[in-house]
Amino acid sequence: MLAPTSSRDSYRGVVEVSIFVDKNYTQKGIGTALLLKLMEEAEKEGYWTLYSPIFSVNEASIKLHKKCGFRVIGTREKIAKDKFGNWQSTTIMEWRNGIE
Repeated sequence: MLAPTSSRDSYRGVVEVSIFVDKNYTQKGIGTALLLKLMEEAEKEGYWTLYSPIFSVNEASIKLHKKCGFRVIGTREKIAKDKFGNWQSTTIMEWRNGIE
Protein backbone atom coordinates (compact mmCIF):
# COMPACT_ATOMS: atom_id res chain seq x y z
CA MET A 1 0.00 0.00 0.00
CA LEU A 2 1.19 3.52 -0.77
CA ALA A 3 0.00 6.64 1.06
CA PRO A 4 0.98 10.29 0.61
CA THR A 5 3.26 11.68 3.31
CA SER A 6 2.14 15.27 2.79
CA SER A 7 -0.53 17.25 0.94
CA ARG A 8 2.11 19.81 -0.09
CA ASP A 9 2.94 19.78 -3.79
CA SER A 10 6.68 19.75 -3.01
CA TYR A 11 6.32 16.24 -1.59
CA ARG A 12 4.09 14.79 -4.32
CA GLY A 13 6.78 12.23 -5.16
CA VAL A 14 7.17 10.95 -1.61
CA VAL A 15 4.92 8.15 -0.37
CA GLU A 16 4.76 5.91 2.66
CA VAL A 17 4.97 2.17 2.06
CA SER A 18 3.24 -0.56 4.04
CA ILE A 19 3.70 -4.26 3.28
CA PHE A 20 1.89 -6.91 5.29
CA VAL A 21 2.32 -10.65 4.81
CA ASP A 22 0.23 -13.08 6.84
CA LYS A 23 2.37 -15.08 9.28
CA ASN A 24 1.33 -18.29 7.49
CA TYR A 25 3.09 -17.09 4.33
CA THR A 26 6.36 -15.69 5.65
CA GLN A 27 9.75 -16.91 4.44
CA LYS A 28 8.36 -17.78 0.99
CA GLY A 29 9.63 -14.71 -0.91
CA ILE A 30 6.19 -13.09 -1.05
CA GLY A 31 7.26 -9.95 0.85
CA THR A 32 10.29 -9.48 -1.40
CA ALA A 33 8.21 -9.94 -4.56
CA LEU A 34 5.53 -7.52 -3.33
CA LEU A 35 7.98 -4.83 -2.26
CA LEU A 36 10.06 -5.04 -5.45
CA LYS A 37 6.91 -4.82 -7.59
CA LEU A 38 5.64 -1.89 -5.55
CA MET A 39 8.99 -0.12 -6.02
CA GLU A 40 8.87 -0.75 -9.77
CA GLU A 41 5.32 0.57 -10.11
CA ALA A 42 6.00 3.56 -7.85
CA GLU A 43 8.88 4.64 -10.08
CA LYS A 44 6.67 4.31 -13.18
CA GLU A 45 4.13 6.60 -11.49
CA GLY A 46 6.78 9.24 -10.82
CA TYR A 47 7.39 8.72 -7.12
CA TRP A 48 11.01 9.40 -6.18
CA THR A 49 11.07 8.41 -2.51
CA LEU A 50 9.44 5.52 -0.71
CA TYR A 51 9.36 6.00 3.06
CA SER A 52 8.65 3.25 5.58
CA PRO A 53 8.34 3.62 9.36
CA ILE A 54 8.72 0.14 10.88
CA PHE A 55 8.39 -0.90 14.52
CA SER A 56 12.02 -1.36 15.54
CA VAL A 57 11.24 -4.76 17.09
CA ASN A 58 10.14 -6.01 13.64
CA GLU A 59 13.55 -7.23 12.57
CA ALA A 60 12.14 -9.31 9.69
CA SER A 61 10.56 -6.26 8.05
CA ILE A 62 13.72 -4.20 8.49
CA LYS A 63 15.74 -7.03 6.93
CA LEU A 64 13.27 -7.25 4.01
CA HIS A 65 13.47 -3.53 3.31
CA LYS A 66 17.29 -3.58 3.45
CA LYS A 67 17.34 -6.56 1.07
CA CYS A 68 15.27 -4.51 -1.40
CA GLY A 69 17.57 -1.50 -1.25
CA PHE A 70 16.04 0.63 1.51
CA ARG A 71 18.36 2.32 3.99
CA VAL A 72 17.86 3.34 7.61
CA ILE A 73 17.60 7.12 7.92
CA GLY A 74 16.68 7.36 11.59
CA THR A 75 14.59 6.24 14.52
CA ARG A 76 11.76 7.72 16.52
CA GLU A 77 11.63 6.62 20.12
CA LYS A 78 8.33 5.51 21.63
CA ILE A 79 6.34 7.24 18.89
CA ALA A 80 3.52 4.72 18.46
CA LYS A 81 1.52 2.18 20.43
CA ASP A 82 1.07 -1.36 19.19
CA LYS A 83 -2.25 -3.21 19.26
CA PHE A 84 -1.61 -4.15 22.88
CA GLY A 85 -1.07 -0.55 23.94
CA ASN A 86 2.71 -0.89 24.35
CA TRP A 87 4.92 1.99 23.27
CA GLN A 88 7.07 1.18 20.25
CA SER A 89 9.99 2.93 18.61
CA THR A 90 10.11 3.04 14.83
CA THR A 91 13.01 2.61 12.45
CA ILE A 92 12.62 5.00 9.52
CA MET A 93 13.70 3.57 6.17
CA GLU A 94 13.68 5.02 2.67
CA TRP A 95 14.40 4.10 -0.93
CA ARG A 96 15.29 6.71 -3.52
CA ASN A 97 14.98 5.87 -7.19
CA GLY A 98 16.80 7.42 -10.14
CA ILE A 99 14.21 10.11 -10.86
CA GLU A 100 15.70 13.58 -10.55
